[in-house]
Amino acid sequence: MYENVQEKATLRAAGYTALIDQYDLEVIPNWHRSLVTTSGIHRISSTGNIIEEVYPSKYWPGNSLGDHLEFALKYDGMNLAILADLFQVAAPEDFLSYVLSKPIGKYARRLWFLYEFLTGTTLPIDDLKSGNYIDLLDPDEYYTVTPARQVRRQRINDNLPGDRRFCPTIRRTDILRDLEKSDLPERCRKVVSGYPPELLKRALSYLYSKETKSSFEIEHIKPNSTRTERFVTLLQLAEHEDFCEKARLIDLQNRIADPRFSESGYRLSQNYVGETVAWQKEKIHFACPKPEDLPDLMEGLIASHQRMEEGELCAVVHAVAVAYGFVFLHPFEDGNGRIHRFLIHNILARRGFTPKGIMFPISASMLKNPAGYNDSLEAFSRPLMTLVEYSLDEEGRMTVHNDTARWYRYADMTSQAEALFLFIAQTIDAELVGELDFLASYDKAKRAILEIIDIPDRQIDLFIRFCLENNGKLSARKHSSHFHSLSEGEITRMEQAVQAAYGRDMSKYA
Repeated sequence: MYENVQEKATLRAAGYTALIDQYDLEVIPNWHRSLVTTSGIHRISSTGNIIEEVYPSKYWPGNSLGDHLEFALKYDGMNLAILADLFQVAAPEDFLSYVLSKPIGKYARRLWFLYEFLTGTTLPIDDLKSGNYIDLLDPDEYYTVTPARQVRRQRINDNLPGDRRFCPTIRRTDILRDLEKSDLPERCRKVVSGYPPELLKRALSYLYSKETKSSFEIEHIKPNSTRTERFVTLLQLAEHEDFCEKARLIDLQNRIADPRFSESGYRLSQNYVGETVAWQKEKIHFACPKPEDLPDLMEGLIASHQRMEEGELCAVVHAVAVAYGFVFLHPFEDGNGRIHRFLIHNILARRGFTPKGIMFPISASMLKNPAGYNDSLEAFSRPLMTLVEYSLDEEGRMTVHNDTARWYRYADMTSQAEALFLFIAQTIDAELVGELDFLASYDKAKRAILEIIDIPDRQIDLFIRFCLENNGKLSARKHSSHFHSLSEGEITRMEQAVQAAYGRDMSKYA
């Protein structure tokens, strides 16, 4: 016990943690926190989404700005939001002194590029004339675009998935590596190959309807038939058209939202996600960017989308960066969540991740696992809300008082990528397989029923549905009200046909 207390007393923050403390930065915590102890201990622990690593004394980097910046890039990873904050308050001469002390060093060159990239300021340093080009992000540790943009000034391969206006980062965690190895597109193709083409064609209309219903239901909305058909039509276009540009996004909002709340551009007022818990008492879950910050952020998101599409970034990571980036920016007053989920389909389909003629009803998986979906959103919103300074007037209008754009601009979306990969896996294994199995069983039951008695398709549909709702049996009431002309023997044989097609446990179809 005494040794633990003594060890804690000798811990010193290093890397981003030291810089945050020294410059009193208000930031979303980095995923990795570094400490250096005077003992020889090396220990790793985790709390929530943050890994804390204690290094032996030989790792102490020194006390200067450059020392801790270099340590941060080596051990804490790339955090553009923290660097953007730091470069606004650190003395430029201190940073310049660091770069000039090792102008061809790989970490100094990366930091020099990032300083100018994030601040828009050109340091009084001559361009490098020689030396190999180095990657800004390590492709083994981060998802990057290829080919990279070569920057002659620092001889850097800029492989970021965005630009200064909007640039999320996504780390290659063990979870994501394993999910990539599972080859979800191939898994889906194998599933689909087991069913005849005509059944797949019929299944698509069911999948469109299921996705539409689920996407609206997540937001507790019951659309009328017109809005439902509009959304289905949009899903049918998702494989063919790029919706991630300003005019298309506005048109998308107009088609998805109630016509009374259609918009001609990005919102001009401050909005937020919350719930009323008492009279004039709001519980705020998420504050959106200020309206004056939106045009630049949205231009950046659209440019990032184009760069990721051209740069062959992993399709799921591309979908995460754009779709979750969109919902975090919340550019409209209404329809943001549905557009966010639509963009996932749009990107996966256009990038060829989804087999042609098939779609994943991802919203159905999100609806069945609301905690997991909410966690994917709150991984960003929860730490963000500790930093946003706001007030609400008597009518519930929000005013944000501090500068918040950089937190939306440079988000770490690793948690969201892990969540979306898992939702896609669940969708393939449960929702897609379930829908195809249901239709295959329906066809089998229908053929068997027609061998017993020749009745109209609508009657067969009703009979199968009633049996599924009652675990394979037609109730006496439904027999007398809908099938009174059929004998008990015919009903029994038809029930057996449904049971043989769908199996004994029919509760999952009810």
